[in-house]
Amino acid sequence: MSGTIDVLFFGDIVGRSGRQAVEWYLSSLKDFEKPDVVIANVENASHGFGLTEKNYRELLSAGVQVMTSGNHIWDRKEIFEFVYSAERLLRPLNFPEGSAGEGAKVFELAGVKIGIINLIGQVFMGNYNSPWEKAESVISHLLYETPILFIDFHGEATAEKLAFARFVSTFGVSAFTGTHTHVQTADEKILNNRMGYITDSGFCGAYDSVIGMMAEPSIDRLKTMYPTRLEVAESSLVQINASRFTINTKTGICQGVSRVNVIKDLQEI
Repeated sequence: MSGTIDVLFFGDIVGRSGRQAVEWYLSSLKDFEKPDVVIANVENASHGFGLTEKNYRELLSAGVQVMTSGNHIWDRKEIFEFVYSAERLLRPLNFPEGSAGEGAKVFELAGVKIGIINLIGQVFMGNYNSPWEKAESVISHLLYETPILFIDFHGEATAEKLAFARFVSTFGVSAFTGTHTHVQTADEKILNNRMGYITDSGFCGAYDSVIGMMAEPSIDRLKTMYPTRLEVAESSLVQINASRFTINTKTGICQGVSRVNVIKDLQEI
């Protein structure tokens, strides 16, 4: 084991196109390109809304080691049939007390322990418990087990993400990515000389879409203000959005952060 660990995080996986995109991308990497740890946000992985057990296991088989989520995680009723046994799945930590599943956990991956925390924002998101109040206590608790801490903050407002990131960067967090907007931001940086940061890692799914959904229903919904049902876009032309963090295994300090933005026609495979 070298002195660093390479963590790859996929932005929100949307539908079958997103799952296929992630599977192709991981299988396409050469040995020297392969990450040590693979994390993905999966709250839109099953036809755009929620997660089924079948798709959970499919993504595990593809190489995703830990899955985070957000406001759509309960959209499919069957989640409650397997969430307690889904040891690699997290839901936002600041959901109401007593919610099914776990919001933070230490995983042993690639020979090291890494603490992963899933949180959801409050601005334009809904009536969720405060992530600010949850963060400090859980971070100090996880640091007893490992210096490597990773946060997926599922939120709409860029200012909330950046403010929250600056807040937790002083506590010893190694890496922070935002999710939910499905639009990758070009602001990767190291905060507080320690924590790798990007406002949003983007999404994995159909390239010709509106954040993973079919364009026409999306346009109709916004143009007419009718409650038009959104449908996930399915296409062989996909985009893969992700972020990569290189973290020192002894100190937990992030030494580098970069973006992945790949467009691929899966019919060419």
